[in-house]
Amino acid sequence: MRTTGDAVELTAVLWAAPEGGFSALNPDTGTTSEGDTQAEALRNLAEATALYLEEFPLPLGERPVITTFHIGDVA
Repeated sequence: MRTTGDAVELTAVLWAAPEGGFSALNPDTGTTSEGDTQAEALRNLAEATALYLEEFPLPLGERPVITTFHIGDVA
């Protein structure tokens, strides 16, 4: 999470949803959303995350670590 004045920059992870459209996740808060397009999913995620942060503010300066990992063969 990075702040710029009153704005807060957070992380978004987007992926194509199996049923169509896109899903979006903010790992900083755990909020999720969906949309028909990536842009719509991101706008919906921003709105959901803003509402979440009104109730549950995040401590400044803390950010999750985003990385990848490997597992064995998946059936």
